[in-house]
Amino acid sequence: MTTGVLAAAGAAGAGVPVAQVDQGRVGVVLSHDETVAIADGPIPAVISMFVPLSRMGAGLQPDTQIYKDDKGGVHASLRQVVMEAGDHPDGTVVVFFNAPGSHGGRVLDVYQNWN
Repeated sequence: MTTGVLAAAGAAGAGVPVAQVDQGRVGVVLSHDETVAIADGPIPAVISMFVPLSRMGAGLQPDTQIYKDDKGGVHASLRQVVMEAGDHPDGTVVVFFNAPGSHGGRVLDVYQNWN
């Protein structure tokens, strides 16, 4: 599934591959335009069909409008996390696919970034 998802993400744009071998994950850094394209397309829904929200993590910006509970649980869909970054003029995301059994059982981590 990871190869298919990365190939689908590549259709939206180039992205910059990133590997954190010591942390057991690979991913892609998306530009602002790529972030917007992913948020507006089918990829978040397709990923969510295979990866439940309980297996996704989100690194939110301090000024996020997404609700995060007192235990750190993010209450948003993958599309909402990506879309919020895309709604900022310089907003981007980094998407990591984690090796099985690493990162507390999370399969996917998404990190927002904007200034």
